[in-house]
Amino acid sequence: MDLLVTEGEVDLDALSDRFAVSRMTIHRDLDDLEGAGLLRKIRGGATIRSGTQFESDFRFRERQDGPAKMAMAEAALRLIEPGMSVMINDGSMAAILGQMLVVKRPLTVITNNAAVIDALKTEPGISLIALGGVYSAKFNAYFGKVTEDALAGLRADIAFISTPATSGMEVFHMDETVVRAKRAMMDQGASCALLVNHTRFGRAALHRLAMLSEFDHIITDTAPATETCAALRDAGLTLTLSDTPDEQEALG
Repeated sequence: MDLLVTEGEVDLDALSDRFAVSRMTIHRDLDDLEGAGLLRKIRGGATIRSGTQFESDFRFRERQDGPAKMAMAEAALRLIEPGMSVMINDGSMAAILGQMLVVKRPLTVITNNAAVIDALKTEPGISLIALGGVYSAKFNAYFGKVTEDALAGLRADIAFISTPATSGMEVFHMDETVVRAKRAMMDQGASCALLVNHTRFGRAALHRLAMLSEFDHIITDTAPATETCAALRDAGLTLTLSDTPDEQEALG
């Protein structure tokens, strides 16, 4: 799993050589890890890169792409002013943003993200509304009817939504329960901001979450493929690059 976090993908033969065990032993180990939802087997090896029905465990995602996530979080912070009410969804990207919110206090923070709850629960100047529900270790967050019902009775100035997949003008996620919670936050936010790593453009997942046009802000770490930028421009959408000096908007 450490190799997967570092490299994203591992080769079965290389693992067999590295650990001095048979290919069959590696096959069985990968089967066990896939059954636990920690990786996705592919031809000749395994990956923790997302697929249409797979997202890796939060514990591993939080160790990946640290600089990119930090940059996007800093860009997102510029949308927040003291005194606002802010919704933060699940995910390792959102966890970093949630932990940085203290610089904008006083704030009301509404979240189902366990990492954000842990980071903010004792912070003065933060009025924390921790959404209950069924805890998912895979996503390190709370979901289900309890979560959705709680969100239906709340309203926020802005909702921050992260995604592992964006294809064309659509935003996707591989888990239906997660989609419902994200959708509930979007419905209750006066404005919505999408946080998406540039590598996640051009990828689809099993469930459609939203259209890109439903977001007031789309923040990524660096420019995606030229054709993606052109499609967003043609659709009249603005993409904010967190690595652009002075937070310039790259498209619009």
